[in-house]
Amino acid sequence: MYELLVKVDFEAAHRVVDYPGKCNRMHGHNWTIDVMVVGTELNELGFLVDFKDLKAAIDDLVISKLDHYYLNELDAFKTMNPTAENMARFIYQELQKSDLFHSTVTLKSVRVWESPKSAVLYYED
Repeated sequence: MYELLVKVDFEAAHRVVDYPGKCNRMHGHNWTIDVMVVGTELNELGFLVDFKDLKAAIDDLVISKLDHYYLNELDAFKTMNPTAENMARFIYQELQKSDLFHSTVTLKSVRVWESPKSAVLYYED
């Protein structure tokens, strides 16, 4: 089994509505996303997935929708707080739309870091 990890950064603001503290106010983070894919078969070049292709999918399906936005205003977060937990699930579900994932390559998990010391890991069984 091979596990491939790509790390991507972006900046965005949010607020946690009804939070009993400072996070109820709008504030920003330098977010980091770890995307882990797994599989057992390599292509003719010896790649599970080309890093370039995975990064392009992340940019197209995720970063272009989140980078330098106020997350609370996005359709995906109009009915739920853009917490790291909800963002990890959103990112995972958006990436599932990529044609990179098929019978031999699986999206394993998405980890969202809202600070260098605080992160959430999301995966589906």
